[in-house]
Amino acid sequence: MAGVTLKTVAQAVGVSPSTVSNAYNKPDQLSTALRERILATAQELGYAGPDASARALRSGKAGAIGVLFTDKLSYAFSDPYAVGFLAGLAEVAEEFSTSLLLMPLSSADIVGGSNAVQQAAIDAAAIFCVPGDHPAVDILSARGIPTVSTDRGDHPDLCWVAIDEVEAAAKLGQHLTRLGHRDIVVLVDKAEAQARDGVVELNFDEVGCSDCESRIQGLEKAMPDARMRIVSGGYNSFGSGLKGAEYVLDSQDRPTAIVGLSDVQALGAMEAMKVRGLIPGRDLTVAGFDDIPAAEPAGLTTVHQPIKDKGRAVGRILLDPATTDRQVLMPTELVVRASSGPAPRR
Repeated sequence: MAGVTLKTVAQAVGVSPSTVSNAYNKPDQLSTALRERILATAQELGYAGPDASARALRSGKAGAIGVLFTDKLSYAFSDPYAVGFLAGLAEVAEEFSTSLLLMPLSSADIVGGSNAVQQAAIDAAAIFCVPGDHPAVDILSARGIPTVSTDRGDHPDLCWVAIDEVEAAAKLGQHLTRLGHRDIVVLVDKAEAQARDGVVELNFDEVGCSDCESRIQGLEKAMPDARMRIVSGGYNSFGSGLKGAEYVLDSQDRPTAIVGLSDVQALGAMEAMKVRGLIPGRDLTVAGFDDIPAAEPAGLTTVHQPIKDKGRAVGRILLDPATTDRQVLMPTELVVRASSGPAPRR
């Protein structure tokens, strides 16, 4: 039936429009029998319920947190780090009856991503792996939307939950130095490499990711005498780590250690070694970062960070009035496993 409204349903049932509204928004205000009669009549008349956007305008609340990240949407469901972070955030969101709106910001469509943020019906935003100079960040600020970032900021008014990336990577660098490694390759995330369907060697100023840059700085801090090359096989994934490691392992100038700036890339490197009959920790050291669930059974040496707790902490700052801390520095720990060993003699 065309033109069916809340008032139409109210007239058909013989109740006030506010009673029909309560059937959808405040069911505890009505008896079970009356609510079921209202909903049944609404279904018969073809009424789908109150308009969500109109309700949000009246209440001033959208009931949703935007999660901004610079990658494809599939990354939120396939990358173990992203999955763990979102699981922690979702736990807190559920507690406060709040939804999550995933908002990937493609580097190839800055305008489109910015427009989406401008129009999004959200109450707050978690900024997950987004550069601080991205236009979307300024849009959120102009709209007055509270934000919490997973990157540290210097300004006292910024809200963030992060780790000390430099010091965390330095722990790994110190471990490699003690093992005698002076020649390492660092595998990084670089979308342009995947676009060219190849592997690229990068200078530090070409990395373009603040977390990766900080981790490289931490390694350099702990390994001032080491030769360090930066290689990328594309997006942050097992496949890019595999591709980058194949390039390194098949070259005549093979390093003694490969460091993936994420565990998924390091695990890809271990697979490349396996195919070539090389044993991690004996023939060449492999290390990662994050300590995702797959790292322990693989025997991967890595830097542990509390991924799920980071998501929970972001959610608490955004949603829980009892949370007063606005800048949270979370702990990290070097976890040594079988994939790291003494540098082989040459």
